[in-house]
Amino acid sequence: MLETARDVLAGEEAWVVGGAVRDELLGRELLDLDIAVRDPKRAARAYAKRSGGAPFPLSERHGAWRVALDAGRTVDFTPLPGSVEDDLATRDFTINAIARPLAGGEPVDPFGGVDDLKERRLRAVRGSVFEDDPLRLLRAVRLEDELDVRLDEATEALVREHAALVTRPAGERILAELRRLSPGGYRRLDELGLLEPLGGTITDRLDRVDSPEFRLVAAFGDGLGRFPISNELGRYASALLQAERPEADPRSIHRFRRATEPWALDALAFLGAPELSDAVEEARRNQPAEPLLRGDELGLPAGPEIGRLLAEIAEEQAAGTIATKEEALEYARRNARAVREDG
Repeated sequence: MLETARDVLAGEEAWVVGGAVRDELLGRELLDLDIAVRDPKRAARAYAKRSGGAPFPLSERHGAWRVALDAGRTVDFTPLPGSVEDDLATRDFTINAIARPLAGGEPVDPFGGVDDLKERRLRAVRGSVFEDDPLRLLRAVRLEDELDVRLDEATEALVREHAALVTRPAGERILAELRRLSPGGYRRLDELGLLEPLGGTITDRLDRVDSPEFRLVAAFGDGLGRFPISNELGRYASALLQAERPEADPRSIHRFRRATEPWALDALAFLGAPELSDAVEEARRNQPAEPLLRGDELGLPAGPEIGRLLAEIAEEQAAGTIATKEEALEYARRNARAVREDG
């Protein structure tokens, strides 16, 4: 990515800024690149033409552009209306306020970010950093979590002072930060007074499954719905929150799987019943590729009765009392007669 950018922007004033410089100094893999230039739109289009990426405006208001590459990598081009020092003064933390000339050379570090990196210290560039963008409250915890750095005393005091602002960013931005937190990150949010305003709590479930989605449900429960979650995440949350602990017998496991698949194992972890995982795995292995009967083979009028019968037949099959199509048809005939007689 760097070499392509150097070729495209040769002879122009261009600075690598933000997390890319920080990650380079930490020896981390470079997945994203942030370049400050005079004309971001022209630079993005030129880079995209050379790299085969897709350029699009990242912020119409600020004039930033992004080029999306393969494997989730991105190159951002941000405007540089003044000096690079002016640009760095708008950043959040000193470790993100370091710039390096794209063409090569020594870093520009007006706020001591290099020394802070060496000391694993996370320090705000200025006192208004969290008022300027409250999402930085969450980002501070996420950077601690990901980079093994720690808020300095003054910056931690600023976080606590402005904790109530954490609800102000758009829900999408909040979710994006929360998804990147480990269980320890959630506990740090709680310690700093940032989790409660968002509606979250710390529970022992946080560590049970190593999954961002699981941690969101564990921390927020029904309150997760206040965020703009996807339909898939909504279904996942409902499966976990509505799950009831099954018994170990095949019928109970079958009903549990019907209610929670494809997330049955996560639901067991959420319920604190991992000892039933083997039973669920065995039921998955033994599940027939095709059902014994289709609804149109029952000879019944369309309606909910068909779905009920098919569900019962599948449960009996899981319990081992029905094994053939003939047995399934006989069960359906008996059950349907019983229903008519009861009515």
